[in-house]
Amino acid sequence: MRHRFVVSFGLAAMAAGMWLAAATVGAQAQTPAGAARKAGPARKTTGKAYTVPRTPWGDPDIQGIWNNGTITPLERPNGVDKDILSEEEAGAVDSGESSRAEKRPDDKVRDLELAYNQEWWDRGKSIGRTSLVIDPSDGRLPPLTEEGKRRKAAYEADRRSRGPADSVTDRPFHERCLIYRSVPPLPTGYNNNYHLFQTPGYIVILQEQIHDFRFIPLDGRPHLTGNIRQWVGDSRGHWEGDTLVIETTNFDPHIDFFKFQIASETLKVVERLTRTDADNIDYRWTVHDPTTYTKPWTAVLPLRSEKGPMFEYACHEGNRGLPNVLSGFRAQEKMAADAKKTQTKQ
Repeated sequence: MRHRFVVSFGLAAMAAGMWLAAATVGAQAQTPAGAARKAGPARKTTGKAYTVPRTPWGDPDIQGIWNNGTITPLERPNGVDKDILSEEEAGAVDSGESSRAEKRPDDKVRDLELAYNQEWWDRGKSIGRTSLVIDPSDGRLPPLTEEGKRRKAAYEADRRSRGPADSVTDRPFHERCLIYRSVPPLPTGYNNNYHLFQTPGYIVILQEQIHDFRFIPLDGRPHLTGNIRQWVGDSRGHWEGDTLVIETTNFDPHIDFFKFQIASETLKVVERLTRTDADNIDYRWTVHDPTTYTKPWTAVLPLRSEKGPMFEYACHEGNRGLPNVLSGFRAQEKMAADAKKTQTKQ
């Protein structure tokens, strides 16, 4: 399968220092001709106000295939005190990303971990900001509450108490082909496409990676009862003018939410999608979780149109990859134990 290796969005955040350095050192690098930063939140099109097309039943039409890929990190890197990059800085960031996977390290292990050359990656470009987070104004997630700190510490302690592959349940959900991106869906190294369908009374969002569907009713019905939890939560939508507003609750408690388990009883995500022209949707979300964060926080992640088609993501059928993952770890453990025995005898 083409896209077996899954890249965490955290990879982009880890590389933030590198791309910011590229923006500083290579500020003379210009944005390629025609690249009008169409994924940027402040992009201007024409002097005319854009009229959002309508479906046959009168709702704003946001159907199509949309891509949210970007190398802009979720949080602003430490030491950075600006929120908007200049065109030259953003161009330098994009230029560095376009060849990053071609710079092969001498270390064989690190080289193997890179997995692919540049041809396979589709991370997207900078949106012209130093972070996706726009509120708080420092571009970083708000501090955790005391309860949030305790939950994060307990989560990390639990992970340290066992190996990375003592059983199947120790492996991440995406490796087990269960779920890759919950809500909000953050971009990764590729497969950042979403197909939006509309029918009277419903919005359907098909995620390319591990092919999850979100069926979102627009008829004002209440959320599911609290004892029903889902991987992508329970979503309800409505229109505010040309903006689709989606409120999602009832998340499965096992979902990792920004590197630690969520408070599924209190987490609520409110998404807002507004079509700004034929090729762009302004997409932003606000996370409300008073038991985890000291205040709500908001991020922006522009969507741009793709021609498609969007092909099936089959993952690994029948989870045949998992026995190999577990057997590989068992082999490593045996090698380590044998090496220890040899040292003891010596």
